[in-house]
Amino acid sequence: MSQNRQSHILNAASSLLGICFVLITGLKISGASDSTLLDEVAMASAVGFVASCLFSFASMLQLRTPINYELIADFLFVLSMLCLFAAVLMFGRSLL
Repeated sequence: MSQNRQSHILNAASSLLGICFVLITGLKISGASDSTLLDEVAMASAVGFVASCLFSFASMLQLRTPINYELIADFLFVLSMLCLFAAVLMFGRSLL
């Protein structure tokens, strides 16, 4: 696939990883992480974004393997986005 698409996945995943870290840190500081599953869901999302970054970088190396690293990075990125969306919904529900 194109080099441009791979770098977009890498940039977006690394930015959203930072958002996950801010969310997790805020929950730990406020003490809300003990009573909800929100930090676990955000951590699962963060792990997915890290894996997406790694597979996106591996696809930029253009290794001669039968493994399609870009497809794996895309799948992990979408899965992590869904986890982050679930975390945001849980956070919004906890405010109500």
